[in-house]
Amino acid sequence: MRAIWHLTGDAPRDPNRVLGGIPAQLTIGTWPIGPGQRVGVSYTIEHPDGTERTGLVDASWHRNSEANSYWSAQLPAARTGDRIRYQPFGVSPCGEATGREVLVEVGPPVVVALLWHHHQPLYRDLAALTPRGSYRLPWVRLHAIRDYYSMAALVARYPNIRVSFNLTPVLLAQLEDYARHGATDRHLDLTLTPAENLVPDERRELVASFFDADWHHMVLRHQRYGELFRAAKRKRGLTVQELRDLQMWSNLAWFGTQFQAGAVELVTGEVVRVDDLVRRARDFAAEDIERMVEEQGKILRAVVPLHRTLQEKGQIEVATSPYFHPILPLLIDTGAATVDRDGATLPSRFQEPEDAATQVRMAVACYERCFGRPPAGMWPAEGAISAATIPLFAGAGIRWIGSDAGVLAQSGPWGYPVDQPEIACQAYRVEERGWTLAAFFRDSQLSDWIGFEGQRIDDPTEAAERFVAEIHRRVGDRLPSDRPYVLPLVLDGENAWGAYPESGAPFLAALYDHLSADPLIATTTFSDWLSGRDGAMAAHPIEGLPRVHELHTGSWIDEPGSRPGVDLGTWIGEPEENRAWELLARVRRDVRAAGFSPADGPELAKGLLAAEGSDWFWWFGEDQT
Repeated sequence: MRAIWHLTGDAPRDPNRVLGGIPAQLTIGTWPIGPGQRVGVSYTIEHPDGTERTGLVDASWHRNSEANSYWSAQLPAARTGDRIRYQPFGVSPCGEATGREVLVEVGPPVVVALLWHHHQPLYRDLAALTPRGSYRLPWVRLHAIRDYYSMAALVARYPNIRVSFNLTPVLLAQLEDYARHGATDRHLDLTLTPAENLVPDERRELVASFFDADWHHMVLRHQRYGELFRAAKRKRGLTVQELRDLQMWSNLAWFGTQFQAGAVELVTGEVVRVDDLVRRARDFAAEDIERMVEEQGKILRAVVPLHRTLQEKGQIEVATSPYFHPILPLLIDTGAATVDRDGATLPSRFQEPEDAATQVRMAVACYERCFGRPPAGMWPAEGAISAATIPLFAGAGIRWIGSDAGVLAQSGPWGYPVDQPEIACQAYRVEERGWTLAAFFRDSQLSDWIGFEGQRIDDPTEAAERFVAEIHRRVGDRLPSDRPYVLPLVLDGENAWGAYPESGAPFLAALYDHLSADPLIATTTFSDWLSGRDGAMAAHPIEGLPRVHELHTGSWIDEPGSRPGVDLGTWIGEPEENRAWELLARVRRDVRAAGFSPADGPELAKGLLAAEGSDWFWWFGEDQT
């Protein structure tokens, strides 16, 4: 034997990142092929207390390829924190060979911090005297019966899974309006109007808007809903009974799959029952529709209690956002906006740092009312942060914030190489004017994979397998074993599911199954990563985190038509967007000049803050349609 090698493309270690409690499989190559050969590995396991144990393992012949032989050996399992020194050797009648010595740190699993972001803008007409009928669009209500309760309830079935949810205050306020104050919306009012009483304009409106869901996965999936859809497409006038069935199905299709399958007891003790309506499918009466709407109310009332219960049990963390979901860096000073689209200009300067602080303070107060404790973390609207936002968060008692890896990539004097997992997969410290926070920067590609790629795979189990394989390929197989690392994944928790089979429930179940069973992956919440969870995970105090210098002003979005790199150009820089900022500034000046204060007109103050929300600016300009 003249040569022996290991840790090459043809002779790897699996897993490459050696983890506690898992034996590593070694492939060893030798040259030339010959009789009477023996290959083995000598090893020393060094424990943190200074003790060690040594040993030898024999390798078994695996195969020959051209002039080479390949052998397999298994290193014994060690504990997290141990160090293993090992060296392959070979003996044959024609000589001996020794490979290079390898030193490997035994690390913990890849720790995934997954956050689902739940948000809807304010759909209520603030000029309405009562909440009834004042909501223009139904999305808070419909996402509540499909996503907000069901997603949290699914996590409860997996005791080993830790997940974070971000519930924006403007969403929580609207949920409360429906659940406690009798709010309705235009869609719901049309649903409850007896079909025989609909006037021609209402009939046309109903047919035009009651198929507003993913046609393939939410409409055509249900035979009766599909029949009504095809009839409407043929522009055939629907009968009264068909209109009534459409009123039912435009709501029924939005219920979470567990509600469609059977009776469900909620965390509040109420029982939801619509499965009999799903099975009946047609020929509904007005009282059936009224009962179905009552079942929605039960779910709406249970969303916050379920999240509060799971957080108190320690299985989830609930984070929040500035109240009306504004782009905080732009409220502080539009003159500091980062825009990298050719031809972009900035509007007349808008500077309302006190509004930005108010949005954060109101969010904390809303959270405390809902969950009985102050929030530890915030996902800033659209992940938009700047150095100037740090004192606002930290001053309100927030310990951690999140943003996008693209922001980290452009921070510092030379940027951060976020394509290297050991750079991207950790928490950082951000400081400004004596205030300090922890910051997590999400893996953009893996987060977006769930939001945009996974829905293209028809088999939910295959989709989950591919996603977990992507975690290993992009991160787990490339991380060193020198210390723990955390992989932040943050994405929209509501809009993608309509394009998944059965509203995403089978995919999420398969995902949690795979994450629970994978010995190379653990899950955590952002606060647990910082403080340590019940001694099962090491603490990572904020003061010990690496600091990000010269924090970039940016978001999680690189708007269409711009140069590569995340910025704030989705909300500012185009004529229509700039006009909106100038109008907002003019109204703020007029209100101030008139001597109004929030105490004089709370609805006026609320309206101004709502108008600062990111959602309106999102749709302005040519970068969104």
